[in-house]
Amino acid sequence: MFYVSMFFRYVSQYMKTRLQYRADLVVEILSDLLFQAVNLVFILVVFGHTQFLSGWNRDEIIFIYGFFLIPFALFSTFFNIWDFNERYIVKGEMDRILTRPIHSLFQVILERMELESLFGVITGILIMFYAGNNLGLSISWLDPILFVLFVIGGALVYAGIFIALASIGFWSDAKTSIMPMMYNIGNYGRYPVDIYNNVIRFVLTWILPFAFVGVYPAAYFLGKEEWYIFSYITPLIGAVFFTLSFIMWNEGVKRYRGAGN
Repeated sequence: MFYVSMFFRYVSQYMKTRLQYRADLVVEILSDLLFQAVNLVFILVVFGHTQFLSGWNRDEIIFIYGFFLIPFALFSTFFNIWDFNERYIVKGEMDRILTRPIHSLFQVILERMELESLFGVITGILIMFYAGNNLGLSISWLDPILFVLFVIGGALVYAGIFIALASIGFWSDAKTSIMPMMYNIGNYGRYPVDIYNNVIRFVLTWILPFAFVGVYPAAYFLGKEEWYIFSYITPLIGAVFFTLSFIMWNEGVKRYRGAGN
């Protein structure tokens, strides 16, 4: 209950701060929506020259993209730690974090959250409904439950990968980071993995499992029975990678010696 209370206190303070600069908030939301629209236009342009992409039609690709936006929006809202190394390790703000009687990762997550990114959830759902309507998809009583589990699993996959990358900063305080490159690699998860070669497909499934953020869970709703097993293990993959990253973070904190060393 203590952590729940702290969460809502952080959210309250965040909203007070953001609403002081409403114009900036609106601009950020619009810029995020524009970015998502550009990616959608790219898909439409590709399918303006072909009917299928490795057996996938336009609406199926759009559906996968819409699903991908939802766990990605949750990740962007609560795990916005792309600058962790420079801000908390190099500049020494981790020292401040460790003086408080609350878990360090929980503090970092709440300090860096961006609630406006949750609009991506709405965008993703609208895109899914648009594509699903074109595909004539139906909804069963089990689908909403699996949808929630798949979304949480996908968000945990993203969070686990980037928390692990941030944890590297406890061993290496260099200003350079592979975070930007990893963000770009993550975008591969919003396309069917069978359009890539076997090596990339293996990496996106078992090493950097971004495929479990978009294509694998979305495949269940698209009726791709050959990929159902990957869909069903999405929550498990998310839980495993998040747990491993959490352990890595705690080990890194033990080795942290402060900004002055």
